[in-house]
Amino acid sequence: MQRQTDTAPLNDSSSSYGLVSRLNHWIVAAAMIGMLVSGLVMAYGPFERETVFVIMGWHKAIGVLVLAYGIWRVGWRVVQGFAADAAVMPRWQAVASRLTHWGLLATVLAMPLSGLLMTIYRGREVDVFGLIIPAQGKIDWLANAAGMTHQFAAWGLAGLLVLHVGGALKHHFIDRDMTLRRMALRSA
Repeated sequence: MQRQTDTAPLNDSSSSYGLVSRLNHWIVAAAMIGMLVSGLVMAYGPFERETVFVIMGWHKAIGVLVLAYGIWRVGWRVVQGFAADAAVMPRWQAVASRLTHWGLLATVLAMPLSGLLMTIYRGREVDVFGLIIPAQGKIDWLANAAGMTHQFAAWGLAGLLVLHVGGALKHHFIDRDMTLRRMALRSA
């Protein structure tokens, strides 16, 4: 049995996404969804306070890593730009698509950055698997603003994910175009 290899270029073209963009997309998607789920579990789950503290430690440490990778991911997308639409669609759909994509990219930075600022300006350090980000002096207004940003961005992320996944599925199953396939890990 011959092994099939992905022959997609690393960089994007005007009409398709390269391997780097596709890996960035799926790595950040998994990380952001995982972080969103862990945040919701901490906020609304049935766990005891001690368990929530353990989850919180992991959530913060992974959040810092997501921020670092997210900076790379957003930078790559800004440099590469977006591929052209895979299919002709009404202008409102194209605009909604762009706004959704930019909104998702904004949450990739806003969520972990606001979480980090909220923590350190409440006077708490962040342990990133042994690397300590030191606490700063308490600045209540900044910590509260970061906390509100973190909470609202989480709900915004959830809504944007519904739009993004719904749009991709619509393109795949109803329009039957290449929109979803060109972001698959294997090139179409």
